[in-house]
Amino acid sequence: MHIFTLYKGMRTFFNRFRFTRELKRLIRENPEQDKPLSVLNDIAFKAMLSSDNADSRKALRSLLSACIRREVANVKIVNNELLPAHLAAKLMRLDIRVTFNDGEVADLEMQIGQSDDDLKMRAAVYAAMLIAGQTRRGRQYKETKRVYQIFFLNCVLFKNSDKLPRRYGYREETEGDLLTNGVEIMFYELPKLEQRLQEYLTGKAETKDLRDDEKWCIFMKYRHEEQAKPLITELCRKEEGIMQAEKVLKRESRSFLKYMREIDAIKNEMERYYMKKNARAEGLAEGLAEGKAEGHAEKLEIARKMKTKGLPLAEIVDITGLSTEAVEHL
Repeated sequence: MHIFTLYKGMRTFFNRFRFTRELKRLIRENPEQDKPLSVLNDIAFKAMLSSDNADSRKALRSLLSACIRREVANVKIVNNELLPAHLAAKLMRLDIRVTFNDGEVADLEMQIGQSDDDLKMRAAVYAAMLIAGQTRRGRQYKETKRVYQIFFLNCVLFKNSDKLPRRYGYREETEGDLLTNGVEIMFYELPKLEQRLQEYLTGKAETKDLRDDEKWCIFMKYRHEEQAKPLITELCRKEEGIMQAEKVLKRESRSFLKYMREIDAIKNEMERYYMKKNARAEGLAEGLAEGKAEGHAEKLEIARKMKTKGLPLAEIVDITGLSTEAVEHL
């Protein structure tokens, strides 16, 4: 087996285990705090868009269509790990990597906060790797499909502009002509939607005034916040893709909470069983101890009577089972 194939299989197994464990932790903690799941968490983000069900696939198509501004007819989740060129190279694990329509590729990333690394360079590297992942021996470069690198950021990366989203490609530095349309990098800075939210809450705007990608970004940014509940409720009612996403998130929460209740019930039943078992064992031990003490006292009394009657020491020890020292001290 090729070493990269083995490495990839091991990584996939451990990553799936980590994802499931983190999702369970997230679902368990939020209801305890009486809060809905926050889509800003990359685990919830992945569960919403990459679960193996029709609702999740519809939500993913809807979000992708809103971002690239054209209809996505079909979409397929693919391995989210970009294999390194050699063993010492950096392994890159994407949030959600998909192929769609005629083979175009997209990576959707959720960044919950400001990173101490260079997010702009990270986006450029990811986009380059999406292109490199399509290269095959004997394949011409013109066969390479367009790639989209999409970042949803819960922070502001471009502080001198309120534009949402910011879209980048390869252009000439002064004349601005496009080198190729094969790469598009997008940044959605979610905090820049605060004004949109306030306009809705104060009656200055309606959901019809929002672009499709803005609706999605508002849903992801504010789903867990109480102040935005009226807007989130309306978006879930009117926007089919967001409605499907909400179904997935609620289903994940309900199914795991049901599972946790069942596990707790089994655990409680087992605890009751072992408590009863231990109580019986303790009672039996106490009874044996008491019985042993009573039996020893009876033996001492018999030995005392035998000694009074003048029976030989060895005979008393043999009949009662007491030690020589115990009989001598009577």
